[in-house]
Amino acid sequence: MVWLLRIVLLFLFIFIIFVSIKYFLKPTRKLEAARKHKRFLLIDNKEVVKNFQITYNGAVFTGEKYLGASKNTIDVVSISLWADQTSSIKGMAKEDFYFIEEKIHEKYPVAQINWKSPIHEFLHQK
Repeated sequence: MVWLLRIVLLFLFIFIIFVSIKYFLKPTRKLEAARKHKRFLLIDNKEVVKNFQITYNGAVFTGEKYLGASKNTIDVVSISLWADQTSSIKGMAKEDFYFIEEKIHEKYPVAQINWKSPIHEFLHQK
């Protein structure tokens, strides 16, 4: 009986460690921490069909990747980007959006970035 209790406690201890490690490595936790501290963070999955998320200056953006043919390869050629909450982009300048585009181009150099409304209108204002 004592051995059974020890085995159950050992499995419980291993389970708690596993859940703790999984929690601390979770990308959404990292994204939320970066958003609160108003830092830049790009969370992207290697799979093209999955969207990526960016946080910058307390705003969270979601990007949708589209695969297509570039000069010599098949690569991500188009990205649609939008703010998860439009109220969070209040006070951001055009330079902030250009910085985000620059960081995306570091990862996807041939991709054309298309902002959705209201950012698209803001960037094309004269």
